Amino acid sequence: MRIDFDPQVMDSSAFYRLLTSVVVPRPIAWVSTLSPVVPFPANLAPHSFFTVACTEPPIVQFTSVGRKDTLNNVEATGEFVVNFCSEPQFEQINATGTDFPPGVGEFDAVGIEQEASLRVKPPRVAGSPVALECRLHSTLRLGNSTVVFGEVVHAAVDEDTMVDGLPDVRLLRPLSRLGRNEWGNTPASGIRDIARIRYQDWTKGE
Repeated sequence: MRIDFDPQVMDSSAFYRLLTSVVVPRPIAWVSTLSPVVPFPANLAPHSFFTVACTEPPIVQFTSVGRKDTLNNVEATGEFVVNFCSEPQFEQINATGTDFPPGVGEFDAVGIEQEASLRVKPPRVAGSPVALECRLHSTLRLGNSTVVFGEVVHAAVDEDTMVDGLPDVRLLRPLSRLGRNEWGNTPASGIRDIARIRYQDWTKGE
């Protein structure tokens, strides 16, 4: 027996909590930006509505629910960095989700080491195993949210996470968001390999 939920009659925040409890796990974009206002503090915040939007050109997207410092900075400067969220940084990532007032840089407030990016001005998280440097492609306003599309102009990956030329998920140790205040790790026992079946192989047995 199922329980029915109608977003047309439910409180929007209640349906939001339902959605984030069933759309799981969600990868997290740890987005660093620069404020356009002197003294130009570096902002850093996690966004769990995040994915790849296009492969050619390479574009990633994240969603800002409401208007936050990250969105304001991206629209003002046209640049941002998506830093990979790894298990060892769990508490720091959570701390950067604090609603610090504008003008307070999360790198300094939380005590996170930063490093210079190669192609954009916002800094990278020094301890993150992957950084995707992005230039703003476009934004799309949907109700109370804004989808931000960024073209990846440079990717920097920790060589210690590479296996056969690609980052290995077991070495990256990605964090994910689940429902409520829950976060997920990536247990090695939960990783399974299976190749996609080509149609020509599917029909060979007929």
